[in-house]
Amino acid sequence: MRIGILTVSDRASRGEYEDRGGPAIAAFLGEALSCAWEPHALVIPDEQDRIEATLKAMCDDEGCCLVVTTGGTGPAKRDVTPEATEAVCEKLLPGFGELMRAVSLRSVPTAILSRQTAGVRGKSLIVNLPGKPAAIRECLLAVMPAVPYCLDLIGGPRLTTNEAVVKAFRPMAS
Repeated sequence: MRIGILTVSDRASRGEYEDRGGPAIAAFLGEALSCAWEPHALVIPDEQDRIEATLKAMCDDEGCCLVVTTGGTGPAKRDVTPEATEAVCEKLLPGFGELMRAVSLRSVPTAILSRQTAGVRGKSLIVNLPGKPAAIRECLLAVMPAVPYCLDLIGGPRLTTNEAVVKAFRPMAS
């Protein structure tokens, strides 16, 4: 099972800034997943056409059942990850962003500025996360219970979780 980890950052893509978001996602998934998985991690600049092309390639060509992005979700002019995600998805899942913002608001009042979203492309789920490692963990803990069932519903592989970290919720016997 391949999982895409996409860091969207001008500075990190140029090597001016250490990518801490992608490794934070990989570390969380390493703890939270009990099934075998392989990361496909990339760092790219905040350019909508590049983000769209990379998301399409991760889903369609690389076979990633889940693509988790970090960065580019704020209100700054170059923050275009949600727009790229919306452009490549067949169905949007706004509940992901709503939950992540609600959880983040417990920690920081600026969570209302974040525009995380999620959507489905074929048999792949794309989830946008903020850029800070603490916020990444907080948001993934909130949404991960629904991710395995979402993959079931869209025809993806069966994702299982380490229940000591996060318990997957499957409302039907599946």
